[in-house]
Amino acid sequence: MIRIEGLEFSVGGFHLGPLHLEVAAGDYFVLLGPTGMGKTLLLESICGLLRPQQGRIIVEGEDVTALPPRDRGIGYVPQHQGLFPHLTVRRNIEFPLRVRRVEAAERRKRLEPLIELLGLGELLDRWPMSLSGGERQKVALARALASQPRVLLLDEPVSALDEPSRERLCSELRRIHEELRVTAIHVSHILEEAFSVADRAGVLHQGRLVQHGPIDELLRRPATEFVARFFRTENIIPATATPADDGSTTLAFDGHTVHVPGHYRGDVTFVVRPEAVRIHAPGSTVPNGVPAVLRRVTDRGPYRRVEFDAGRQLVAYVGRTAAESAGCVGESRVVAFPPEAIHVLPQPPDA
Repeated sequence: MIRIEGLEFSVGGFHLGPLHLEVAAGDYFVLLGPTGMGKTLLLESICGLLRPQQGRIIVEGEDVTALPPRDRGIGYVPQHQGLFPHLTVRRNIEFPLRVRRVEAAERRKRLEPLIELLGLGELLDRWPMSLSGGERQKVALARALASQPRVLLLDEPVSALDEPSRERLCSELRRIHEELRVTAIHVSHILEEAFSVADRAGVLHQGRLVQHGPIDELLRRPATEFVARFFRTENIIPATATPADDGSTTLAFDGHTVHVPGHYRGDVTFVVRPEAVRIHAPGSTVPNGVPAVLRRVTDRGPYRRVEFDAGRQLVAYVGRTAAESAGCVGESRVVAFPPEAIHVLPQPPDA
C-alpha cells in the first residue's frame, strides 16, 4: 500500500498539490492527464528523485519521505527506460542487485523466474540499442522488478510504441501484475492504456488530483467538466434545473427539456456518454426525446460517430449495423437520453 498525504512541490511557475492519494496493496492504479500536469513530478517525488516541499509518502506503513531512493523499496521505470547502453541486457537487469552487492548465486535465483516471466531469455547477451522499443521496455521493467520492490512506478511505459505494440505490452503488464501482485502506479495520457490495465485511476489537472476511483466511475460519473472531456464525453450540456415534487428534476436547455432522478436547482451542467444516446424515428414519443437533424456520420471502425443538430451539437456512438437506422444527412430524428445515463456534474459549494 502507498499513501500520499498533502504532497506539494513547486518548480518555476508550476505547483503540484496539495495532493492526497491512497493506492491499496496489490492494486494497479493509472494516473491520467495531459502533458504538463505534474504526473512525472509526482512519480519522481514518490521514488525519491525529488524531495517534496510539503507532505509525506507512506509505503506499507513506513514514512519514506526522507529516505534516499535505494532505501524506499520502490522500482521505477522512467519514460525513456534509462537503460545503460554500455551494459548487456543481463547486466542491465542485474544492476540494482549488484549495487546492493547481492551474490551471483542469489542474483540468478531471483532473476531466473523474472526473466522467464518476461520472456527475455534470448535477449540477455544483446545490447540495448539492438532491441525493439517493446523489448527495451520489458528490460527496463525487469530491472525495476529485480530488487523485488514494494511499489512499481511506470512513467508512460508504452507511449513511444506503435498501437499494436502498445496493446501487446499492456497485456503483458497486466499479466505480470496478476502474477506478482506488486502495487503499481502507471502514468499515462492515453485512455486506452488505463482501460487495458487499471483497477482504478485518477486524473491530474494543473497539479491537482481532481478525481480518482474505479475506471467506470470516472467514465460515467465524472466529477468535473475537465474529467468528462478527458474521458471523451462529447455531450456536455449547460442547463437550468427545476426540481419536482416526485423526486425528479427537469433540465431545460436550448428549448428542450429532459428529466433526471434527484433534486437539482439553478444553473447546472449535465453529461451523457455518446454510447448511451438512443436514436428514434421522427415523431417518436419517448422519454427524454429531443428532435434533431442528422448532420454527419463518421466511420470509427467498430462503431460510427453520429452528429445531430438540436440547437446544439449532440453526439451518439452506434454500432455499424445500427448506424443504418440513424438515417441520412439532413433527415430528422429523435435523440433520446435514458434517465439513468444522465449525470449532473457536482455543483461547487457556493453554487
